[in-house]
Amino acid sequence: KSVILGETEGFVKIISDEESGDLLGVFILGPNATELIAQTALAKLLESTPWEIGASIAPHPTVSESVKEAALAVDGVAIHI
Repeated sequence: KSVILGETEGFVKIISDEESGDLLGVFILGPNATELIAQTALAKLLESTPWEIGASIAPHPTVSESVKEAALAVDGVAIHI
């Protein structure tokens, strides 16, 4: 959807503990960062792992898919990156 909006610059980076898989932090930079951080804040509150974030269902096409893709990238299974 970022391409449709003409706003393709930015990124989502998820940091996790390599051994436990715990979510340690998320960096979001881009035009919709303030909209995307809420879902990662909730994931942190619920002690979700990147795998659980990646297993969630994201509507398509949406900018929020970038969070799911970043979570999948932690385990090297991202589809659109």
